[in-house]
Formats: sequence, C-alpha cells, structure tokens
Amino acid sequence: MDAPAVIPRTVPPRQLAWLRTELAGWASDGLITDDQADRISTRYSAASHTRFSIGRALLTIGGGFVGIGVIWLVAANLDQLTPTFRFLAVTALWLTFLIGGEVMASRKVSAPVVGAGRLLAAMGLGAVIFQAAQSLQVPAYEPRLVGLWSAGALLHGYLTRSHMPFFVGLVTGVVWWFWQPLWDEPNGLTVVLLFGAGAVLASGLAVLHDQHLDAYAWAWRTVGGAMALLAMFAAAIPDVGRDGIAWTTWMIVALVAAGLAAAGAVATRPGLRALEPLGAVVVLGVATSIGLWTTGTDTSSVDAADWGHAVVSVIAYVVLAVGLVVLGTVRDHPPLTWMAMVGLVVFTTFQSFAVFAPIVTGAWLFVVLGTVFLGTGFLFDRARRELAHALDSESPTSSNGAAR
Repeated sequence: MDAPAVIPRTVPPRQLAWLRTELAGWASDGLITDDQADRISTRYSAASHTRFSIGRALLTIGGGFVGIGVIWLVAANLDQLTPTFRFLAVTALWLTFLIGGEVMASRKVSAPVVGAGRLLAAMGLGAVIFQAAQSLQVPAYEPRLVGLWSAGALLHGYLTRSHMPFFVGLVTGVVWWFWQPLWDEPNGLTVVLLFGAGAVLASGLAVLHDQHLDAYAWAWRTVGGAMALLAMFAAAIPDVGRDGIAWTTWMIVALVAAGLAAAGAVATRPGLRALEPLGAVVVLGVATSIGLWTTGTDTSSVDAADWGHAVVSVIAYVVLAVGLVVLGTVRDHPPLTWMAMVGLVVFTTFQSFAVFAPIVTGAWLFVVLGTVFLGTGFLFDRARRELAHALDSESPTSSNGAAR
C-alpha cells in the first residue's frame, strides 16, 4: 500500500535554506543517502511572504477603520434613533461580522479576508457593549466597559485561534489593566506596581502558552518585556513614590492575577522556563523598592542620595536590559532585544539629563553620556557573543539527542 501523501510544512525561507545546506553536507559525508535527503527536503516548503502584502495591510486597516467608525457612531449617540433600535442595529452588525467571518473560515476563504471579518467582529463587540451601557444609563467612560470588551475579544480569539480578535483583546486589556486601578486612586507608585505586575502576568502567560499557542506566547512575551522595561523606567523617576502605595481592590486583584499566572507557569513548566516569570517577580520587587526610595526633585542640588538613587537605577536597568537580550536570543524573539537596546538608550539619556546635568554641564555631559553608551554597548555585544558561542557549542549535543 502506498504511503499517504505528506503535506509540506511551511518554514521561513532562511531556515529552509539552512536545512537544505545541512542535508547536502550529510549526504556528501555518507550519513544519509541522496534519496533520503530529497525525501526530507520535500517535507518542508518556504513560507510565502505574501501574508505581509499590501492587500492584507489594506484589509486590516479597512477593518479597523470600519470598526472604529461603528463605535464612533455609538458614541455620537444617534439621537434620531431610539436606544432599543440602536442596540438592535449594532448587535445585528456584530453578529453579521461574527458569523460571516466564521463562515468564510469554514469555506477556506483567503486568510486576510477572514482576518478582516474577524477584526470587524472584535471591534463590533465593543460597539455592542458601549451601546448596551448607554441603553442602561451606564456612563460610557467607565473602564469596566473596556474590560468587558477585552474579555469578549480574547475569548473570541482563543475559541477561533485567530490573531485579530486576540490582538484587539490584548490592546484593550492593557488599557483596562491601567485604567481600572487608576480610576480609583491615581498614584505614581501605582503605575510602577501595575507595570511590574503586568510583566509578571504576561511572562507567566507566555510560558504557559509555549509549545501550545506559540503566536500568543510571542505576543504575551513582547508585552511582558515592555512592561518590565517601563516598570524600571517609571521607578527611576525621582520622587515617584512620594505618596506611598495606595491599596485598592483592583490593585490587589491585579497582583493576585499576576501571582497566579507566575505560580501556574512555575508549577507546570519547571526548569529554565520558570526563570522567566520569576525574573519578572524580581523586576516587580526591585522597581517597587526603587520607587519607594524618595530623594526629592530639586535638580539644582544633587546630593549623595540622588547619586545613589541614579546609580542603583542605572545598574538595575542595565541588568534588566541584558537579561531581556539573553531571553530574546534564547527564545528567538528579536523584539525583546530591540526593546532592551532602545529602552537603555532612552533611559540613560533621561537619567543623564535629569540627574547628572546639574553637575556635568556642556560638552562634558555628552562625553560622559557617550562613554556610558560605549560601555553598555560593549557589554551588550560581549554578552551576545558569549551567549551565541554557548548555544553553538551545545547544538551538537542537542542534535545527538542528549538535549531535552
């Protein structure tokens, strides 16, 4: 009986080129036959770059514009229509987008078209929620409405394994994460805690998604890295914690949710993967401690406490940036590396002009700043080279099956 036909797996063109080069080398060394090399090669095909085509971009932008337009119409209140009719009209549009997107997916319609339909459904859900709030005389500017929108869009994304609703849910979820606690008690240190807790939550979710939903893990890991950098940046602002920690119900809920995500990741993914959420917990603790260290805001008089605060902040930020570079290399996640490098430049510039400028003025400030950049750049490059060398030295072991 003939063997069943194998559907080629799509991989990035660079990986496919590497694989074919390796197969040719193995065949020439006699490790495998030419026929075996050909059979292995046919199991993979180059992923098309058309998914980033102009058509996909226009469909995505168009879907976003239509969705925003529908929400805008709701916000405009449509006074010429009754509240019931407005709600029914918006709900009918949302159901049309929702069902239409899934029907197109079942009929194997082009992925960009299906994505645009699902994007419209995710945006339309927000219009339904805001219109329902208006009909029930609930203020449309309350953050809980954004939270409901995020929960619905994320549920849609997970149930259909579609990226567009997930993206809408992720963005609205981040907005709600900060808006809801700050709605009750706006406070500088609250922002630091929310950034740090967000890093813990996103890092834990990224680890939980690994090897199950890699695309979602990629998104959560990106959010976690950004939150960690922002937490350390906000904590380093002089006197950010002068009002102390304002404990509210939503702040406690955020910290508990972050802790549960980290605990779940550590419990289900022990080993090196657990270091990722644990590192985010360390970032939360360090950022909170730096934020609580108040030194004043008088830049005309910089004392030893100001110097100490700045030095500790810079060291903590550099360590975090190097850690994200390592994580980005190990996880093959370039955005983490770029965020770390750009964040370090912005952070160092901010610290130099905010703290050191009153002491080191004029051209000497730029000399000092350039020296700092050269030093951190050297550390970055050295860490990257050593890590790449370590990974290369471990690859033969992995290929022989000794790796996990």
